[in-house]
Amino acid sequence: MRWNSGLVCVAALLGLTNGDVYQDPDTGFSFSQSSVPLSTGTAAVTMRVAIPSSAVAGQAYDIVLQLVAPISAGWAGVAWGGSMTNNPLLLSWSNSGTGISSIRRATSHTAPAVSTDATVQVLSKGTKSNSTHWQVTAKCTGCASFTTSGSSTKSLNPAGTNRLAFAYSKTKPSQPASASSAITVHDLFSYWEHDFAAGQNAEFEDLIDRNLEEGQQDIPNGDKVVFILSTSNTILATLFADGDVLIVPSLKNLSPI
Repeated sequence: MRWNSGLVCVAALLGLTNGDVYQDPDTGFSFSQSSVPLSTGTAAVTMRVAIPSSAVAGQAYDIVLQLVAPISAGWAGVAWGGSMTNNPLLLSWSNSGTGISSIRRATSHTAPAVSTDATVQVLSKGTKSNSTHWQVTAKCTGCASFTTSGSSTKSLNPAGTNRLAFAYSKTKPSQPASASSAITVHDLFSYWEHDFAAGQNAEFEDLIDRNLEEGQQDIPNGDKVVFILSTSNTILATLFADGDVLIVPSLKNLSPI
């Protein structure tokens, strides 16, 4: 089954708003944003991109993507290479007010599979929902530089525009609490040139730290963050301290005492 067969390219019919800069009061990030209308009414999905101002062309860097969609949206996502195939797809949806994000990849026009080529982490401070919209903010590592097909690679230009693709489905994933859930074919898709330069943030790494969920830190090599506490909440052991957060990156699978 070709996933784009018989579907409407919404950008061609309804237009796409691009070039705005949005200062997010919740996360502190400055985002460059683009919006895709979902109908001739006011409903739209907004894609916001933030990157570090220190990002260098041709080198990997992290991206923060913020998706804002109508509450009726089943899922929405961005293809970082500007097409459905041979590039990382970052999909997001809301599950009972909780934000879920997933990295997918497809090599043909069939349902994209869960991929480990990139990693994603939801940022809780920028993730919320109300009676009309849901919003998911997530950091992607591996979305700015990636393998396309064979040994070919592509890197997104941090100082200019990049062609991205968007997809949207009215139907929620079959298991919405799971980031690896099966998804339905998209109802709409579009392409646009997104301004990455307008989304540069000088304090990108500090903002990432501030927006991580309480009790989490980004630790290399998959090591877990462990807080060793007594019943009186005093620290019993610490191997490394980072500001106000005490981290034990060499220990794994421990629980609070």
